[in-house]
Amino acid sequence: MRDLSSDMPVTFEGVSLRAGETTILDRLNLSITPGAPTLIVGPNGSGKTSLLRLCMGLVAPSEGRIRWGGRDTASPGRLAMLFQRPVMLRRSVADNVAYGLRHAGLPRRLRKARVEEALSRVGLLELAGRPARRLSGGEQQRVALARALAREPELLLLDEPTASLDPAATRGVEEIVLMAAQSGIKIVMASHDLGQVRRLAGDVMFMVRGRLCERARAADFFDHPSTGEAAAFVNGELVI
Repeated sequence: MRDLSSDMPVTFEGVSLRAGETTILDRLNLSITPGAPTLIVGPNGSGKTSLLRLCMGLVAPSEGRIRWGGRDTASPGRLAMLFQRPVMLRRSVADNVAYGLRHAGLPRRLRKARVEEALSRVGLLELAGRPARRLSGGEQQRVALARALAREPELLLLDEPTASLDPAATRGVEEIVLMAAQSGIKIVMASHDLGQVRRLAGDVMFMVRGRLCERARAADFFDHPSTGEAAAFVNGELVI
């Protein structure tokens, strides 16, 4: 029996998104369910970020309907989203995480323990008192992950969180993402790195020109793509 307080599954029913005369997403029908990480891939401009923003409820569809756990509205406390370049407040690392909890309405008496737990999960507890804006890019992304994980989300949306990071920092973020997935958090992540997709994905959504061109288990997507565009993309060819 489905948990009536859950926001899962997230379902798109004929969802389109337009900006003026431009179609950004075109008639999407899909369902995001609990389980292994879902990775979204596709050429630039294919609609990956817009799909994540719709999942988060940051924008409304121009056409169609999105439902969270069978409801027409999402529960903000159950969703979290990370962007490629995280925003760091002019505060300490700990205060950046605590700010998110305060905004979520967590009582003050519970915040300190939650902040420490989240920073421990991302390996930054020893930097709790350091100004967040003085950290490296990889460390800042881990602070952003701690800020999201501290809210104990059911669904964590990631928009190319390692795109500007070096390999060591990328590995650190990937390890945190996998640990979050293993703890039961559903991960939906946009990525341009096919190596990363192989390492993280349970299933893959391949988008082209605002449409969901293919969705498959990760192994099937890479070994037996069912469309010519997906096969070209996997082979490193230019897909427009």
